[in-house]
Formats: sequence, structure tokens, C-alpha cells
Amino acid sequence: MRVIIIGCGRVGSLLAQDLSMNGHEVTVIDQDPLAFENLGQAFKGKTVEGVGFDREVLTTAGIQQADALAAVTASDEANVVAARIARQVFRVPRVAARVYEPRKAEIYRRLGIQTISPVSLGASRLAELLSFVHLETQTVLGSGEVEIVEVELPQALEGRTAGDINIPGQVQVVSVTRAGQTFIPISSTVLQTGDLLHIVVEEEHRDQIAMIFK
Repeated sequence: MRVIIIGCGRVGSLLAQDLSMNGHEVTVIDQDPLAFENLGQAFKGKTVEGVGFDREVLTTAGIQQADALAAVTASDEANVVAARIARQVFRVPRVAARVYEPRKAEIYRRLGIQTISPVSLGASRLAELLSFVHLETQTVLGSGEVEIVEVELPQALEGRTAGDINIPGQVQVVSVTRAGQTFIPISSTVLQTGDLLHIVVEEEHRDQIAMIFK
């Protein structure tokens, strides 16, 4: 996969190193040439100096052949502009932008731009830790709107069914692991203490799972 990363700060450089180590062709854009030092000597990709939303810079970086682009500079606005150009002008199949402000991230998502908000993700994780319910995130879908979490059924919920936990359109138990065997439950499946549940949940409804399992 050919990937362009705009921004070579801590996130951008780590992302570039990870993708490069996994065999992808990575090109990093940053307007500060000193930022490329964050990539380290082991980085095998390419670097391009310039503004990430400049079309000539993007063309030099090979955006016309790119399979994916991530805009992770320190500026929300620059990230969104770059993402929109990549998506709408160059038709890059996979585009994502880091946006710090959660409200902005939601607006941009509605415009069709895949966004990641570190603030929202961090707050959700802290709320999970403070609630004393161990909801371990296994997979994040889309831009974080939907997650698959893993949780062990406590003794207090022994005898409840999967249907008791499901909330249509918000929360759905998709698998149960019991005694080393994993299966897909139906609504009437009776749960047992120690069952490991995998639950699909909208990010905004994680608190409801916490209330069920606390």
C-alpha cells in the first residue's frame, strides 16, 4: 500500500515508522525539514518538504498513485483541508484526519471526512478506567463511532440472557467465549459467570454498558 502522511511530529513519525516496517511505501510531508529527524535512520520511505495541502507538494509526494493519506499536523484546519483535497480532488481511496476539537471532528465526519479525535478517545478511555468496569477495546470502526469491546461477565449477571444486554441500534453482543470455545449467541442465550463477551457498541453509548456491568 502506498501511503502519504502529512505531519512528521510524534504521531506522524510513529505512524510512518510502523507502516514502513510493515512493508508499505510511505511518503512523509512536513514544512520543517528538521522534523524528518523524528523518523530515525531505520525509516526506508521518502520525505517531501512543503505545505501538506499544497497541490504541487502533494503531486510531488505521489498522491495520484496513493492508496491512503493521513493528515496529522498540529493544525485541525490544515488537516481537514488536506483531507478534503486528497478525497475530492485526487480521489484517494482512504483518507483520515486528526482533529483535536471533538465538536469539529463530528462536523467534519458529517461532511464525509474520516476523523480521529485524540481528545474524545482519551476521555472515553479515562471514563472507562474511572468507572471500574474493564471494557477493553478490541477494534475501532470508522472514525471511532463504533467499537467492539471485550468484557467478562460478573457473577451478578449470572443467568441473564444476551437479549437482556442488547439495545437495538446501540449495543449488540456478537460473540461469547466460554471454556475456550467461542460462539455467536442468540437473544435467548443464557450467560454464565466468567463468559467473555464481545460487544459492538456506538461510542456514545459506552456508558450504558458500564452501567449494566458495574
